[in-house]
Amino acid sequence: MRYKDIVLSTRDALSANKMRTVLTILGIVIGIGSVISMTSIGQGAKKSIEQSIQSVGSNLLIIQGGQVRTGSTQISAGRGGAKILTIKDLQVVQALDTLQAVSGEVSGRYQIVTKGKNTNTQVIGASPEYEIVRSVSVDIGSFFTDSDNERKAKVAIIGPTTRNDLFGEDADPVGQTIRIKNISFRIIGVTVPKGGSGFTSQDDMIIVPLLTAQHYLTGDEYVGTISASAWDTEQIEEAKTSIQQALFVSRNIEDASMADFSIISQADIVATASSITNTFTILLAAIASISLLVGGIGIMNMMLTSVSERTREIGLRKAIGASNKDIYLQFLFEAITLTIIGGIVGIVLGVSASFSLQFLGIIQTAISLTSILLAFGVSASIGIIFGFYPARKAAKLSPIKALRFE
Repeated sequence: MRYKDIVLSTRDALSANKMRTVLTILGIVIGIGSVISMTSIGQGAKKSIEQSIQSVGSNLLIIQGGQVRTGSTQISAGRGGAKILTIKDLQVVQALDTLQAVSGEVSGRYQIVTKGKNTNTQVIGASPEYEIVRSVSVDIGSFFTDSDNERKAKVAIIGPTTRNDLFGEDADPVGQTIRIKNISFRIIGVTVPKGGSGFTSQDDMIIVPLLTAQHYLTGDEYVGTISASAWDTEQIEEAKTSIQQALFVSRNIEDASMADFSIISQADIVATASSITNTFTILLAAIASISLLVGGIGIMNMMLTSVSERTREIGLRKAIGASNKDIYLQFLFEAITLTIIGGIVGIVLGVSASFSLQFLGIIQTAISLTSILLAFGVSASIGIIFGFYPARKAAKLSPIKALRFE
């Protein structure tokens, strides 16, 4: 049988019962569309998290108190719980020439009050270098200086979300006063919008000088974290080692296993986040793949029904010279055609759904060519796998019994 005849025969067979064909294809369409859209959601989440982490600061290293065991891509949730780091440790790290900038930080949530309005937000006490380390830009006003920090000036930089909550949309609050723990702080700047990062928003926070926060808010001399920025990406590990060695000497630590602080690089955070989102993506794709299995079973069911309905036709074809191979190829080609059509429509549906979710601002998505090619390959494979048994059954029918079949 010529391939042209197989194509024409497939067209006639599939168009003989259009509704059944459409419903069978629909199972594959939904399966492929689901896999692509779910995968794009997972990849979009990964991309969004990585962008948020990168926006916190370039070449970032974070030193926190507490003995922590971490792998290259594992970060303990309990790190930084102990009050261990002090201003002395901050000064030791600031003296290292392997670092571009260093900022000590303390943080806590407080009720912020001003002129009949209030909000609850995170207040960060930080060194003036925080602007460099955390890639913070001031939109209105200016950042505080070393002089403000040394004299414990009661000044504050607020995020745009905090500004909107307290003073109204796009207001200029520079010079206005807010109260934190019943202590008045004068606003000297508003940061440029940056968006969310993990479970917090960099736009919904207040930054005050570190020594001011220690004196008026925390009431102690401990530093919650020390954030440092390496000169470039290639020097992150060198910078990490120099920080570790300097603090070992400063804190009289001879054995690394006895370290009472941890150093986490931005690469560690990104790797951990990527690992979580990859698992999330695989889970979503696995759930969506169930519908592909159901669609494949639907194809097998349709082809078995088709074999039963066309038994006399098969007997007639064999009687006039068609070989087992011809019958086998005919039915297998029909199954593959169903899955390829369903795969193409499913890809269009999945890509369209992904773009729509992002365009409407519902969730960020990221479509990869790999996922599309993989989905199409799986679609074709389903046609071969689930079409094999019906095609084999049709090919093995005895011509005499097939012609006698009622």
